[in-house]
Parts: sequence; structure tokens; C-alpha cells
Amino acid sequence: MRWIVATVVATVALVLVVFKIYETEAQARDYCVATVGDRTAEVDLEQAKWSALIAAKAQERGLPPRATTIAIATAYQESKIRNIDYGDRDSVGLFQQRPSQGWGSVEQILDPSYSIGKFYDGLVRIDGYESMEITDAAQAVQRSGFPEAYADHEADARVLASSLRGYSPAAFSCATDPKAGSVSSDLEEYLDEAFGRVRVDTDPSSGQSAIALTGDDVDARGWALAQFLVANSTEFRIAEVTFDDMRWEADQDEPGWSPTEDASRTEVRFVRR
Repeated sequence: MRWIVATVVATVALVLVVFKIYETEAQARDYCVATVGDRTAEVDLEQAKWSALIAAKAQERGLPPRATTIAIATAYQESKIRNIDYGDRDSVGLFQQRPSQGWGSVEQILDPSYSIGKFYDGLVRIDGYESMEITDAAQAVQRSGFPEAYADHEADARVLASSLRGYSPAAFSCATDPKAGSVSSDLEEYLDEAFGRVRVDTDPSSGQSAIALTGDDVDARGWALAQFLVANSTEFRIAEVTFDDMRWEADQDEPGWSPTEDASRTEVRFVRR
């Protein structure tokens, strides 16, 4: 009887250990980091997705990086950068905007593209917001009961904004599982929604896709697109992104970019599984 009990206990312990190892490895792949200078901001995949969209929508409108910092700091404080369907009184969404205060319907506000756009609409109406303290600019748009709280998120928001706007190359990366998403997800449509018209050319024989870069400030736009793809890599099953002599690959033990000679400065390339 003792032998049977000992065997059962050992088996249960082994199962728990295996489950714990699997759980730890899965969790290790599901996060992103942005590092600029000596500051690192860590976010989960949902926070990465919405931070990247906030940055892309600012670029689409031609807004300065500071607008992105203000928006991300605000979303940090209001929702922890999550598109939540609840809040104080009738507040919902990334910025906890209230239908009763004229921000739109609940359905509209829960559309992140809409709510981000409405936030920027309010921000650009504030004269001199570019030189204001971030907490003051955020408060001028939001009119929060705790205006000083926005400052708590300024440093992390600045790091995310600098990397996701492309001004800090290879600064944003994730450890993700490219097999977890859906191949049917319309990445091209989402890129158009985020940045405006984005042309994606795909080679059926290799499975590699490319976004050609034209116009001014190619480096910043290239890195904005490259790091946007990384931020959305799980949802759209992106396994690899290359740009400007750097390569990011999914399923890494730790997030990061590696040097490579097989990367162009005139187009962002990526592979989906």
C-alpha cells in the first residue's frame, strides 16, 4: 500500500512539474519590451497591440512623437492600455471616454481606432500641447479627477512612443508564439486602418511579404512598420520581420533583434506561418 501511495504521489508531482514548466515557457513568450537609453518598459500582448495602434494613428495624422507619448500615458492611467467595456460611471475603452460627455456611443468608443482618433481630435485643439507638461496636456483632453496620475506613466510612455514611432530603431520586440494566431486575420486591412494605405507584396513561392518604403523619413517609417508588425505578431502569425540589417524572430526565449545581412533599408520584409 505504501508503494502504491508513493507511486501516485510521485506521478502527481511529475505532472505538476511538467505543467509548471509548460506554463512558464508559454508565459515567457507572451510579452514585449521597449528599451530606450537606460529605461525599459514591459507590456503584455494586448498593451503592445494598442500602444502600436496609438503610435500608428499619430503617424497617419502627421502628429509629433510627443502626441503619442501623451496618448499612451493617458491610456496607461485610464485603462492600463486595455480596451475594457467598463469603468467609472459610463466610461469605457482605452481612454475611459464617456458617452454622456459627448465622446460617442459605447459601440464607437469600444472601437480602438475611433477612440484613439477622438483623443487626438481633442489633443490637437489644445494650443501649445507640444510644449506642455504631459500630465497637463492629458488632463486638458480628459479632465480627470486625478490629473497628477498621468505623470506616473510618462517615462514608460515615452519609451514606447519613441520605439513604436520608429525613432528608436530595434528598440521594441516581443517573445511570441506565431502559431497562436489566425492565418485568416486580414493583416493588410489592419495595416491600412492603422497607417493609411499600405501596399503589401507577397511572393507565393517563398511566403515572404514586403512593404516598400518611399517618401521622406524612410528610416523612421520603416522602423515604425517593422515594430508594429512585431507588436501584432501573435494575432497575425508573423514569424519573422527584417529591416535595415536587423532581424526579429518569434518564439525567442527573450525579446530582441539580431544583426543580419539579409535585410533591406528600402522595404520591411516579414514571413507569416
